[in-house]
Amino acid sequence: MLGWATLTLLATGSGCGTPAETAAPATRDVGTEQRALAAATLRVTLQTWSNHYLVADKGGGADLMAYSTVPQDWETFTLTDTNGGSLVSGDVVTLQSISGQYGSAINGGGGAIRFTATSPQSWEQFTITKLNGTGAIGAGDKFSLRTVVTGQYVSATNAGGSTVNASGASAREWETFTLGVLGSGGGNGTDPDFGPNVFVFDPSMSMATIQGQLNTVFNRMEKNHFGNERYAYFFKPGAYNLDVQIGFYMSAIGLGQSPDNVTITGSVRTNANWFQGNATQNFWRGMENLSVVPTLDGNKMVWAVSQATTMRRVHVKGSINLWDSAWNNAWSSGGFIADSQIDNVINSGTQQQFLTRNTRLNNWQGQNWNMVFVGDEQAPSGTWPNQVYTVVDTTPVIREKPYLFVDDAGKFAVKVPSLRTNSKGTTWSTGTTPGAVLSIDQFHIARADRDTTTTLNAALSAGKHLLITPGIYHLSGALQVNNPNTVILGMGLATLIPDYGTAAMNIADVDGVSVAGVLFDAGVTNSPVLITMGSAKNSVSHAANPSALFDVSCRVGGAAVGKATSCLTVNSNHVLLDNIWLWRADHGSGVGWDTNKSINGITVNGDNVSAYGLFVEHFEGYQTLWNGNGGRVYFYQSEIPYDVPNQASWTHDGVKGYASYKVANSVTSHDARGLGIYSVFWNPVILENAIETPSNANVKFQHMITVFLGSTGGAAINHIINGTGNAVTNQNMVSKSSY
Repeated sequence: MLGWATLTLLATGSGCGTPAETAAPATRDVGTEQRALAAATLRVTLQTWSNHYLVADKGGGADLMAYSTVPQDWETFTLTDTNGGSLVSGDVVTLQSISGQYGSAINGGGGAIRFTATSPQSWEQFTITKLNGTGAIGAGDKFSLRTVVTGQYVSATNAGGSTVNASGASAREWETFTLGVLGSGGGNGTDPDFGPNVFVFDPSMSMATIQGQLNTVFNRMEKNHFGNERYAYFFKPGAYNLDVQIGFYMSAIGLGQSPDNVTITGSVRTNANWFQGNATQNFWRGMENLSVVPTLDGNKMVWAVSQATTMRRVHVKGSINLWDSAWNNAWSSGGFIADSQIDNVINSGTQQQFLTRNTRLNNWQGQNWNMVFVGDEQAPSGTWPNQVYTVVDTTPVIREKPYLFVDDAGKFAVKVPSLRTNSKGTTWSTGTTPGAVLSIDQFHIARADRDTTTTLNAALSAGKHLLITPGIYHLSGALQVNNPNTVILGMGLATLIPDYGTAAMNIADVDGVSVAGVLFDAGVTNSPVLITMGSAKNSVSHAANPSALFDVSCRVGGAAVGKATSCLTVNSNHVLLDNIWLWRADHGSGVGWDTNKSINGITVNGDNVSAYGLFVEHFEGYQTLWNGNGGRVYFYQSEIPYDVPNQASWTHDGVKGYASYKVANSVTSHDARGLGIYSVFWNPVILENAIETPSNANVKFQHMITVFLGSTGGAAINHIINGTGNAVTNQNMVSKSSY
């Protein structure tokens, strides 16, 4: 298939009578025909008597067909009942493709069904009838579709294999279809409407059916490096036997109050088959709040990931490999695990660097350049630099990322975990994670197909939290987060793009804001900054209730031309940064020194800001500029820009290049541990110092490494920090310092 063509089957009311079987009108009376389309949805396939699947050919704009024997991209439908309950025999429905076009029975019936309509009127309405009984229609049921204008039945010619039209006189074999339920998008009478790109699975559903849908989405997303699709899987509490493969812009999320409430036997995994074992570009994906019993890949879970990935609140009831061991030379460059438990061996393999935080590790094996362990139980031991392990016994201050769950009454809610100081291990090992519970009705559930900057800001202004469903949101201005304790929770790497040179989000200098699971993408018009936290530096303390960013990424270029002078500016005090990747793209579309312009990744002006897992890469000036006191960074990963055209373009104040990590001369206290800074230069240029700091006893750096990854002759990083540390060149490729 050449495109992703999910169809939306939307119920527009209950059909109480039989449509008049008359000739199609010559003209269409649309005055009162269009009805409001609510969004209670199920994801389904529609299969003919001969086992062919209905297909929205070309993803819309063409005829409905029935030639597929495997349900893949274009064969997936979304079934929606606007009555807020189960779909029942007699409901009136419409078919909509992912392109937004509706399936029309041309002339009201008697001919082709074509996806060309932009709104659901009379030609686009069909009555659904259950053929193997009465009442609600569910997985495995037989049904027919009839036009509401002429009463003719939707018919798969020759029972499938070619065209579909609306000319059947009665519901015979060619007019009979079988419903395959692939997952719920909410709206089953209890669940919220999370839209068509969220699949809500229940253990009572057929495992084969769920597996078919998982395979369909993964086949689309495995190589979809810079695509527009976004997906999230929700697993309600219970036991599943599945192989859940995670590709780009995909998240697998358990809905239990503990990770052990959802158990997947098989695997939840990400490999690097799409890139011949090289997982260094396995970005933008995650798994949360579930347990896994690995029975594949030699009974080991494979989590071969790099930047912008997350594993949170996961219990691996076995062993895990952090690289794709099925391939030789299978590099990986991640990653992040927090609030999790690994029962057996965790093998880092070829991972270049990794951070685990507040995790029970049991048996860590492997090392490469920079492995950091903060607040972990059973962290590995070793002496730097022979073992590149940086172990911080307890996590000074943290609260975990908010998460969605289903409560004891079966209602959706969001838990906001409590702040912890000097913590070790998980939040859930002795029971439910402590914290505040927000009911789902306190959230505005955002949809990319209907929300705008105006509607999102109106919801925020009214005191609503935001749950941002998977999709790409184009913004005409910045989202303004002004209320304390606001939760903004993205799903499936929901993406915000400011189209007109504004910020994407401004967070006021207030307590307790959480922004989690969002990708901020620079627009073609330069934004001075994509995210701000606090409008200006001040002395206001937020120590008791800090604001935080969790699993947040910023991207400049890659998907398209993008420009942003800086990605993130932190002016507020006591902010928590937990797994942040700021990336000026080095590959993809819209990439070049003068194309995806961006000077700095992050500027920190606030005091007592803590970062656990800070990844900053390829910016044209300082990657990280730290101006506030009391800063704390545990794990830092940075590649300096590849594409510096010449030394003259990258020199300031007589200094060659811009340090990756710059602490301002005015800073009197800072603590950074476990830093890896790597170089690839396409032209012969020099970086004098990877790190620059003031000379002050309370500005402390521990365990630093620079690595030469391959460059044009004459390129080098001369020093690790402040004129000390050996140079890295094509003769000396690794340099380490304890400072």
